[in-house]
Amino acid sequence: MMPPMRSALVTGGAGFIGSNLVDALVARGAEVAVVDDLSTGRLENLEGAQAGTATLHRIDICDSDALRAVVAGARPECIFHLAAQIDVRRSVGAPGHDARINVEGTVNVLDAARRSDVARVVVSSSGGALYGDAGVIPTPEDHRVAPDAPYGMGKWCGEAYAELYARLHGLSTVSLRYANVYGRRQDPLGEGGVVAIFCGRALREEPAIVFGDGLQTRDFVHVDDVVAANLKAAASAAIGPINVGSGVETSVLELAALVTEAASADAGHEHRAARLGEVRRSCLDTRRARDELVWAPAVGLRDGLRLTLDSLRDQLGPRAR
Repeated sequence: MMPPMRSALVTGGAGFIGSNLVDALVARGAEVAVVDDLSTGRLENLEGAQAGTATLHRIDICDSDALRAVVAGARPECIFHLAAQIDVRRSVGAPGHDARINVEGTVNVLDAARRSDVARVVVSSSGGALYGDAGVIPTPEDHRVAPDAPYGMGKWCGEAYAELYARLHGLSTVSLRYANVYGRRQDPLGEGGVVAIFCGRALREEPAIVFGDGLQTRDFVHVDDVVAANLKAAASAAIGPINVGSGVETSVLELAALVTEAASADAGHEHRAARLGEVRRSCLDTRRARDELVWAPAVGLRDGLRLTLDSLRDQLGPRAR
């Protein structure tokens, strides 16, 4: 068994997944440096962690000098890189902005890690955004990569740079390709945000909005399982891309029905016109994670939806049913 991590740095640590990871690291007694410019991250996500052993450094990962200084001062055993531009639609409209954050920012993180002799870097990547309309479902890591938007291309480039730094500098890196992550503190950006959107609408007795016929499928994985995968990846020697998902296809219509059931709501759903370019089926093959990280998802979708609804009720207060 690996010894407990004493120090870590989390980029994007005030965001949805990042703040949940920070909480888990603090709970394990680690000193955590959080790097976040709070452009999308929220300070309130760190209130509990900052009362423990987490310190926020409000900087942009595109500021390479400031990032190097924080990494050099923190001397983390591992960097968990989650800071990103995550809006697929914005990446299409402003691809240069997306590349600056998701490619240049990732390079800055890797270079800061190299300069400070960080032992391990865990890069957060994407499954569905890289594979596109895959020919194999569930989709394994060796499937062809065919991004449909600059967001996916940027994530792919980040993975490539992680592998380059491993070859060129001996930096230990691994990239986790997430399915559609959901859970407490979720920001309803990107496709994974559909869970937060559906849950919020159910609590307000509003119908779920379903685009197209609703038979498009996604692989939903709870944030607690994603946090566990990050911790497993940090403690492993695995390299290259690793899928992190449930391995189960769920249609949008099925999701809407499950949310309605979990919320005990009667709002139902409404159909809108299909969105151009939307991937029809998306589901990840997680055998490599099971074999090399000894990881498997522990939170089923029904239980995860109940946890998500409970967290949203706390946020919405009297507005929630």
